[in-house]
Amino acid sequence: MMFDDFHFASILVSTIRNAPVLIFAAMAGLFAERSGVVDLALEGKMLASAFVSAAVAYTTQNPWLGILAGVGISVAIALLQGFVSITQKGNQLVAGIAINIAMSGLTFVLAQFFFSQGGRTPDLGQARLFDIVLPGSAALENIPLIGWLYSKLIGGHSALVYLAFALIPVVHWVVYHSRFGLRLRAVGENPHAADAAGINVERTRFMAMLCAGVLCSFSGAYLSIIQSGFFLRDMSAGNGYLALTALVFGNWRPLQTALGCLMFGFFTALQVQIEGIEFPGIGKIPGSLIQMIPYVVTVVVLAGLMAKSVAPKAIGVPFVKSR
Repeated sequence: MMFDDFHFASILVSTIRNAPVLIFAAMAGLFAERSGVVDLALEGKMLASAFVSAAVAYTTQNPWLGILAGVGISVAIALLQGFVSITQKGNQLVAGIAINIAMSGLTFVLAQFFFSQGGRTPDLGQARLFDIVLPGSAALENIPLIGWLYSKLIGGHSALVYLAFALIPVVHWVVYHSRFGLRLRAVGENPHAADAAGINVERTRFMAMLCAGVLCSFSGAYLSIIQSGFFLRDMSAGNGYLALTALVFGNWRPLQTALGCLMFGFFTALQVQIEGIEFPGIGKIPGSLIQMIPYVVTVVVLAGLMAKSVAPKAIGVPFVKSR
């Protein structure tokens, strides 16, 4: 493949398809961390929901039942995380890392036990969630630019892609314009003042973890039911941590965080597009260097923005009610 075969249009379409994994996880982390709970367990919840979604979708040949099952397991893990971090006042970082390690091993063992295919599930086939073709796509397909915008960039994606992008303004409204959002921000900034004002801090944080569990499940389901068509060990591949980086990039704000997710989605798409291309004067770039691109960008973003980002003041601090 030569440099002339480099297609920017394909990168844009791939960016739209890659971003939902990060958007769902980042919005999940936003709810948890805005309430004051560090959510390092995004990776583990992703893996668990990816496995359960794929396993149930394959067994029932129904992707929607798979997604629903993924929601159930992700919410269960989120509530367990909340019990350790909120009720028992445990170390939130340790709890998150423990969940990630446990889910990495447990999903592989269960996949091997149930399907005996080397720790993966069988191909989903017709149980995958397929793309939606917008009305009139065939008629507009041959019109320059407009046809591509309508049928490829805007159309031709699965339902979860549209849900991810519709979620961005909804989360913004909930966080900044709803009663729950006001309480969420209050307990994340000053839980003692919120408690004095009559807000139940622990209940608000549990509700935030419930939201985080539901949203993160969509990220896992997207990986297995849409992108891959099967579950594979550690298929989240660090996306949970990239979502947390997007949160830092977006300063814990929904719209800016979504832009961070699109940025990482773009570099992931770029990584795939330039692999195997011969650049003038350089030749082919080794695949190992290409695979580093999203993670190098992550380090650069963290190094450049950590000092400027202002996290919720009570994040990571267990709430102990004043007597």
